[in-house]
Amino acid sequence: MARQGSGAMLASGGLGFPPQNLARVVVWEWLNEHGRWRPYSAAVCHHIENVLKEDARGSVVLGQVDVQLAPYVIDLQSMHQFRQDTGTMRPVRRNFYDPSSAPGKGIVWEWENDNNSWTPYDMDICITIQNAYEKQHPWLDLSSLGFCYLIYFSSMSQMNRQTQRKRRLRRRMDLAYPLTMGSIPKSQSWPVGSSTGTPCSCPQCLLVNSTRAASNAILASQRRKLYPGGVRQSSTFAGGALWPAGTGTPAVVAGGAAKGEGLRVAGAGFAPGQGVPSAALPGLNNLNRPGTQRGAGLGARATVPPGVPALPVKNLNGTGPVHPALAGERGPARMTGILMCAAGLPVCLTRAPKPILHPPPVSKSDIKPVPGVNGICRKTKKKQLKKSKTPEDVVRRYIQKVKNPPDEDCTICMERLVTSSGYEGVLSPRGIKPELVGKLGKCGHMYHLLCLLAMYNNGNKDGSLQCPTCKAIYGEKTGTQPPGKMEFHLIPHSLPGYTDSKTIRIVYDIPTGIQGPEHPNPGKKFTARGFPRHCYLPDNEKGRKVLKLLIVAWDRRLIFTIGTSNTTGESDTVVWNEIHHKTEFGSNLTGHGYPDPNYLDNVLAELLAQGVSEATLKD
Repeated sequence: MARQGSGAMLASGGLGFPPQNLARVVVWEWLNEHGRWRPYSAAVCHHIENVLKEDARGSVVLGQVDVQLAPYVIDLQSMHQFRQDTGTMRPVRRNFYDPSSAPGKGIVWEWENDNNSWTPYDMDICITIQNAYEKQHPWLDLSSLGFCYLIYFSSMSQMNRQTQRKRRLRRRMDLAYPLTMGSIPKSQSWPVGSSTGTPCSCPQCLLVNSTRAASNAILASQRRKLYPGGVRQSSTFAGGALWPAGTGTPAVVAGGAAKGEGLRVAGAGFAPGQGVPSAALPGLNNLNRPGTQRGAGLGARATVPPGVPALPVKNLNGTGPVHPALAGERGPARMTGILMCAAGLPVCLTRAPKPILHPPPVSKSDIKPVPGVNGICRKTKKKQLKKSKTPEDVVRRYIQKVKNPPDEDCTICMERLVTSSGYEGVLSPRGIKPELVGKLGKCGHMYHLLCLLAMYNNGNKDGSLQCPTCKAIYGEKTGTQPPGKMEFHLIPHSLPGYTDSKTIRIVYDIPTGIQGPEHPNPGKKFTARGFPRHCYLPDNEKGRKVLKLLIVAWDRRLIFTIGTSNTTGESDTVVWNEIHHKTEFGSNLTGHGYPDPNYLDNVLAELLAQGVSEATLKD
């Protein structure tokens, strides 16, 4: 992709916004642990906007639109994302961009991660890259945005200036983000309150202040519910500085209160309405630790600043006015309890229930083969590199040449189909000219032949092609799963939601080893954490169909791959490969268990996306 003009050096500064009376594109974003605002997908943003129109103080279940976000809920009143299985909270915001920018056009720029999947850039970076691309700059320097990367549009790659490591990047068309009209601020997130000075904008303060502001809103709501007759509100929760400076050490007490008496936060040494000093409270990073959710003393009593009501709490073993948030519930109730703790109010949370990962012990005599499925075990060995057709032959096999291509973009190199491929000069294959265009047989999408060849050479080189636009697979797709063993059998126990069926148990076992030529770092050792891994399916017609297709996927080395763990961040380790499994037997606390009425249909769709369908079983 030859581009004229000089490269782009960015001047620091915020994005420009049109006048208040024009339309804007709405992008919902969440704050990660590195202080970066990460955008939700366009589909998720449309879903949030639809819920917002119905109830501006409601909550949004993200799993309704994206199954991978099943554990997450957004509370629109506090503007926080809450993960139900871990209790983790992150601030969210509703940000606005020009309709002519990348999100308004549905353009997404992504880079290839170590798992060979694609990660979108932050929205401000995406817009910057798109602007440089439209101005036909051949390269882009991201250092002024805080990243030591260079973007090269000719090779569609990103290079780290320090390590010289290169990664692929791509420009993808997706659903356009939602539009909104009217007078709106530059960004909309929960107000942190007024301040006499300039607030600190570092990531740590941003997270802490946003969490405290969320506490303000939710606690006020709880007081209205507990005391419908009206309560005089103190300045502690009045929208000013939530944690003014003060002296003294509060004593948060739990248990031992007499009947009808509430627990109170000590306020000795504080002026009326002054509140609890921040130095006396445990750090917000400790919110998920059981020790910080309990009182520091037993049987003690103290006073609170005037206007702050005491919450009546009794021993959880007895009966009394205990709010659901104090009883270990999940979801918004648990979120309320955690935020109450962050605000310094006394709470007493039970330990979170532990997931039931495994069934009761099963004797060998009770383990039976799965009806209709041959055998009980499958093994994969080290991949043998077969002598196959050349990459040029593979590309020619699945395409039809187009003599008069339309004047539109090739979505691989982003050059017009009527011009030469952007890989001209990068590849010099025999018999494929840079201006040749081909159409894939099934889906009809058109690309430069040279671009398809470059894509194939950068993949697994297994004799198959996958359309980068619609993901249609040509040939038999195989993966990079390392050698291992898959066992499957029937056990005499039922899964939640399938009480009338026995259970199919699948056991995957992959040992540590050395990466092969198809892996990210050939010759380097890889780890295999958490094996053997146990997974479960109901023993019914659809469950057995899923098992048969999983066996095919295993034989094609598609179940696992080697990459970076999303859970631990460890690289060069065995990870799941976009085919979800249920690893929780008797509960669904992690989102990987039952009941889940949509799971079997979802996993069939994921298998189909890998080229494993019912037609495979008939072959």
